[in-house]
Amino acid sequence: MGKEIERKFLVKGDFPKENGIRIVQGYLCSVPERTVRVRIKGDKGYLTVKGIGNESGASRFEWEIEIPKKDAEDLLKICEPGIIDKTRYRVKVGKHTFEIDEFYGDNEGLVIAEVELSDENEEFEKPEWLGEEVTGDVRYYNSMLMKNPYKNWRDK
Repeated sequence: MGKEIERKFLVKGDFPKENGIRIVQGYLCSVPERTVRVRIKGDKGYLTVKGIGNESGASRFEWEIEIPKKDAEDLLKICEPGIIDKTRYRVKVGKHTFEIDEFYGDNEGLVIAEVELSDENEEFEKPEWLGEEVTGDVRYYNSMLMKNPYKNWRDK
């Protein structure tokens, strides 16, 4: 099983919006100990299993496999309520690539950037549009955004 190490930030201001790809995803299971996600990314389908995060929230186990898009469409029909709809942009900054998600629907107005690292303490260049770090804040997990969408937050 692979290990995902990433840090998550809010995005403030303008960022490069090039080569975006639409993502629609749902969850077959969204308990804190594990999530099972179904995703359609462009014209491909994926099934992903993620374990619980470590104490900082930056690292967790992850397993993913590509599945036929039609299978992903069928699985989305039986997911828990609350679909995530977003466009993902990949922006290279220095030696790293940030994945920036611009959300729609019930999460409209939320823009999050993630950077994958080889180590939790790895240094990386921080662009001017990178805002507050929210790594480990469960409110910003996609599996939580489907249950308690951004539009419902009082302290936005």
